[in-house]
Amino acid sequence: MYLRRKIDDYLKSWANESDKMPLIIKGARQIGKTESILNFANKNYKYVVYINFVTDEKYKKIIADGYSAEDIVKNISKLNAKFRFVKNETLIIFDEMQEFPEIATSLKFFKIDGQYDVICSGSMLGINYNRIESNSVGYKEDYVMHSLDFEEFLWANGYTDEQVSDLLRHMESLTPFNDLEMSVYHKLFLDFCILGGMPRIVASYVQEKTFERCLKMQRQLIHDYEEDVRKYAEGLDQTRILNVYSHIPVQLAKENKKFQISKVASGARFKDYRGCIEWLADSGIVNVCYCLSFPELPLKGNYEDDKYKLYFGDTGLLIASLDDESQEDLRVNDNLGVYKGALYENIIAESLVKQGYSLYYYKREDSTLEEDFFVRTKKSLVPVEVKAVSGRSKSLRTLIDSNRYPDIRYGIKLSKNNIGFENNIFTFPYFCSFLMKRYLKTVEW
Repeated sequence: MYLRRKIDDYLKSWANESDKMPLIIKGARQIGKTESILNFANKNYKYVVYINFVTDEKYKKIIADGYSAEDIVKNISKLNAKFRFVKNETLIIFDEMQEFPEIATSLKFFKIDGQYDVICSGSMLGINYNRIESNSVGYKEDYVMHSLDFEEFLWANGYTDEQVSDLLRHMESLTPFNDLEMSVYHKLFLDFCILGGMPRIVASYVQEKTFERCLKMQRQLIHDYEEDVRKYAEGLDQTRILNVYSHIPVQLAKENKKFQISKVASGARFKDYRGCIEWLADSGIVNVCYCLSFPELPLKGNYEDDKYKLYFGDTGLLIASLDDESQEDLRVNDNLGVYKGALYENIIAESLVKQGYSLYYYKREDSTLEEDFFVRTKKSLVPVEVKAVSGRSKSLRTLIDSNRYPDIRYGIKLSKNNIGFENNIFTFPYFCSFLMKRYLKTVEW
């Protein structure tokens, strides 16, 4: 069962470019990179040359005579005479390039040669991407892929682009959803949170309409991630990376969700763990949310790199890492309010990242003022509050009303509640969060 993905349209657009670059698709493992690439390749190319550096290591010898396109094609043909190389009709796919980053050097020569289209793919686990960048700078295009977002989950469940557009129209016109719409979309959103966006897990659920096998698959994937750390990380960093990863659910459960390295291991210091955080973030396993120095524009550079929250890149895997009692509460009772709202924060962080946002929060040291996330329009900085339970939004009100924060004039609250607007605060249901970027492009403030 192939699930429609957003990368499908991107790949079609890339293929139609007259002067296309070799393409590198990167992201966490098992998010559907290979499946999407092969689906696209088989529909759009007469000849496909697929090389996987994990399952067939002999292809690591294809650079024996150098990195030119001609030499590499010649050596591939020696290893497999069935492959066909025809100008403008052949796509070459180098998969699992984290096992053979040297192949990146050849991209320059494939671009100059211009006879064949090339796509590279890899999880980038343990890879210093600067090495690949320096070997192919100026001669490749990057695409970061994620697990399914809520829109792709809706597609998997049979919902159409028109129904997604209708959700956006509700937001733009501030028209509340009717009771049926609220019930249906909220239930779908809860299912998505519990399942996560890993395509194999989503496909299993769509076909069987049960969570029965999903938890086992999710926990196996967590185990696979841990094995990848042991395989690709070097030296003491293996233990440190695994310690950080395993402490994320525990620290998110705290009222103060700021990640504290001192809680990971006795005597642990930030400077010793900085590389571990970067390793997990670069691999797509976690999302890092940095604390703003002050809530003002511009956002980039305006944060403290030693103050941050860590979220799982896929909320389904966070939920799968919880204890069995929490699993029962979630999967049977649809109660996502456990863990003091951490799960809601995680899914909104995931949604923002999948829309291309960087993550920032703010905690004022001399008061209780704290805001979960920040995005922006052309003119304004927009605080985003995630409410696990109904209640006042004191920090959001302060940021909007105080003259101390001139870049902030409006705020957004995401909750279980219907669409609303009061005192310059826009309220939207959680299930609308995937439309945030599209919505903010339509506003004038």
